[in-house]
Amino acid sequence: MIKLYDSGVYLLHGASILEDGQEIKARTGKDVTREEAAKNTIAYRILETHNTSGNMEKLQIKFDKLTSHDITFVGIIQTARASGLERFPVPYVLTNCHNSLCAVGGTINEDDHMFGLTCAKKYGGVYVPPHQAVIHQYAREMLAGCGKMILGSDSHTRYGALGTMAMGEGGPELVKQLLNKTYDIKMPQVIGIYLDGEPVKGVGPQDVALAIIGATFSNGYVNNKVMEFVGPGVEKLSADFRIGIDVMTTETTCLSSIWKTDEKIREFYEIHGREEEYEELNPGEVAYYDGMVYVNLSEIRPMIAMPFHPSNTYTIEEVNANLKDVLHDVEKKALVSLDGAVDYSLQDKIVDGKLYVDQGIIAGCAGGGFENICAAADILRGHYIGADEFTFSVYPASTPIYMELIKNGAAADLMEAGTIVKTAFCGPCFGAGDTPANGAFSIRHSTRNFPNREGSKLQSGQIASVALMDARSIAATAANKGFLTPATDMDVEYKGRTYHFDRNIYANRVFDSKGVADPGVKIRFGPNIKDWPAMPALPENLLLKVVSEIHDPVTTTDELIPSGETSSYRSNPLGLAEFALSRKDPAYVGRAKEVQKAQKAIEEGTCPLEVLEELKPVMAAVKAKFPDAGEGNLGIGSTIFAVKPGDGSAREQAASCQKVLGGWANIASEYATKRYRSNLINWGMLPFLTEEDHEHLSFANGDYIFVPEIRRAIANKAAEVKAYVVKGADLAEVTFKLGDMTDAEREIIEKGCLINYYKSQR
Repeated sequence: MIKLYDSGVYLLHGASILEDGQEIKARTGKDVTREEAAKNTIAYRILETHNTSGNMEKLQIKFDKLTSHDITFVGIIQTARASGLERFPVPYVLTNCHNSLCAVGGTINEDDHMFGLTCAKKYGGVYVPPHQAVIHQYAREMLAGCGKMILGSDSHTRYGALGTMAMGEGGPELVKQLLNKTYDIKMPQVIGIYLDGEPVKGVGPQDVALAIIGATFSNGYVNNKVMEFVGPGVEKLSADFRIGIDVMTTETTCLSSIWKTDEKIREFYEIHGREEEYEELNPGEVAYYDGMVYVNLSEIRPMIAMPFHPSNTYTIEEVNANLKDVLHDVEKKALVSLDGAVDYSLQDKIVDGKLYVDQGIIAGCAGGGFENICAAADILRGHYIGADEFTFSVYPASTPIYMELIKNGAAADLMEAGTIVKTAFCGPCFGAGDTPANGAFSIRHSTRNFPNREGSKLQSGQIASVALMDARSIAATAANKGFLTPATDMDVEYKGRTYHFDRNIYANRVFDSKGVADPGVKIRFGPNIKDWPAMPALPENLLLKVVSEIHDPVTTTDELIPSGETSSYRSNPLGLAEFALSRKDPAYVGRAKEVQKAQKAIEEGTCPLEVLEELKPVMAAVKAKFPDAGEGNLGIGSTIFAVKPGDGSAREQAASCQKVLGGWANIASEYATKRYRSNLINWGMLPFLTEEDHEHLSFANGDYIFVPEIRRAIANKAAEVKAYVVKGADLAEVTFKLGDMTDAEREIIEKGCLINYYKSQR
C-alpha cells in the first residue's frame, strides 16, 4: 500500500522512480548531477521565485498573500502595530470562523470581529464575516494561485493541490511579512509523494491522508520537509479529493506541500472565476527527491485514526475484526497522554460485538468540501440515523458550498436522514462546537483528535474520544445507526454532482479594500483586547526555575495552551495565559507566577530575594562560583521541560503564554515542528536542546538552573552553552545546545522578543 524509500531517488519524466543516478544516463543519454536534478522539483522552482536572498541554501521568502482567523489576527495586528505597521503590504485576509459561535465572555468574540473589520479598512485588507467560510476554504476559492506562496497563521494552511505552496506559522512570522521582512529558513528537503493506481469506490481523501500520516509521522520521514505530489495517480483524483489529502499533510509535521497540476485544477480555477491563476506545474525531465513515499491508491481501504493522534491508524476492517485488542491498545496508549487524570475505557462501546459510536461530524477545512458532503448524502439517501444516542452534524466549509448543497438537494437528503446541517465554523475541530458527552466516542472528518481537542476537560473529570475517518465511512456508520461501518460495505450510487460556485455570495458580504488603506479609520477595541505587556531584554546571566516537566513522547500545542472556549481570550495575553498547561499541568501557572515575582522585583529596582525567599540559598550557591552574578546582570524566570513539544497547531500563544508568565526558555529533547521553535524564538525564549535521556535528567521540576553569560553566548553564535543545576550548596554542570539560528533570530532573543527587535530598528 505504502512504501518509504531509504534514500533519495530520481524521477524521470514525472513517472519513473530511479534509485541509481547511472540509470538516468542510460535512459536519457545525459549526465545529470543530483544537485542539478534537485532544482527540477516544483518546490525548488517556486521557492527560487520567492527567495530574495540570492542564496538558495539560506532562503529569505516574501509571500504573495497572508491569511489569518479570529483567534490569531488580533494578536498579529497588535504586534505589528507595536512594531510600526502603517499598511498591509500584500493582500491579508481576516476570516472569522473560530469564535463565531462561542458565547464565552459576553461581547469579546464579536469585539474581535469588529477589530478585524476596522483594521481591514484602516490597513487595506480583506474581512470575511462569520459563517461565510472557514479560513482555508476561502483561501482555496479566492486566494490560491499556481506558483504562488501563501503564509497563514493556522497550521493547516495547505493549498498545494491548487499549485500553491502554503505554510502555517505562528503569528510573529506574519508580522514580519506585514513589516516587509522575510521568512528565513534553510532550503528544505523535498520528499516526493508518488501516487499510483486509483481509489476504489467508497474510499475518500481522508482515508488516503490517514494512511500516509500513519506511515510517516512517528519516524519523522517528512518532518519539516516539503511534500511534492507526483505520479500517474494524481490525474485520477478530482480537485476536491486532492485538497482533502493535502490539508492533512500538516499532521505528518511537514513544512509545506505542492502538487503537480493539470486540467482538473484548471477547471477548479475556472469554476471560481479565476482561470488566470492556473498554470501547469510539473517536475522537470529529471528531478531529484530527498526521499520518496510510494502510495498505491488502489490498495487503500477505509481508515480510522483512533484516539488520541492522527497517526494512530488502522483500517476499519482491522478494527472490526480485532475490536477488543484494538480498544485495549488504544486504552494503553491513552495512559501516556491522560496521565491517569481520569479512568479511561472504551470497552462499553462494544455492543453486540460491534463498535458503537455516539456522534458523527463532517466539518471544516478537511471534511466540509462539496464532494465529501455530496457523497455522504448519497450514502444516507433512503436511510435514517435513528432516534437513539447517535447524532450527526455536517458543516459545509463555505456558504457557496452550502448554497449549492441546497440547490442540488444534497442538504435535503442529509436533513431527511436526521443530519443537522450547520454553517461554516471550525468549532468541532478545536473544541468549541459539538462537544460530545462525557465518555462518548465521536468519529469526525476533521483535522485532529488530540486529547480534549473535542472540548472535554480532564481537570473536571471529563473525557471524550475522537477518531478521524473519511466522510463516506462516517455517513455509512450513520446509515447503520452508529455502528462502525466502512463505506466500501455500502451499495451506493454516487451521483457525482457538478459544483457551481456563486461568487455573488462573497461579493455581497466580504469587505475587500482592494489593497487601499484608509488611515482615517478608527480601530474598534473591545475591553478584552489588550496590548502586549512589556518584555525585558535578555540579561547577561539567567536563573531559571523548572516549573513543569513533561515526559510524554509528544506534547501538543493543545496541551501547552488549550483550545476550545479558552480561545475567546486570545486577544488578552495575560488573560489567556491563565489557561497555559491547564489540562496537562494545572499547577504550572501558579509556579511560573511565583518565580515571575523575582523578575518583576528586578525590573522595579528592588531585591528579588526579598519577594522570593527560596532564592536566598540558590543565589548563595551561584555566587560561590560566580561572585559577580547578581544586581544589574541577572534575570530570573521559568522554563519547562518536554521531550518533544510543539506538535499540532501553529498558534503562537503556546509560546507567548509562557513568555508573559515569565518564561525565558524551553528545554527539549527535540522540537516537534519548526513553527513551534520559531514561536519560542520570536517571543524571546531560548530553544534549548538536551541530549540527556529524558528519564535520567540532571534536573527536575522545581530545580533552579543558572545559565552564565547567556547573552554573550547568543551574540557570539555559540552552538551550545554550559549551565549549572543548583543542588543544595553545589552546582552540577549541564550542557544545552541551541540549534541553528539566523542572525536575526539571535538578535530577537537578545532584544527580548520580536516587538522589541522591531522597535529598536525604528
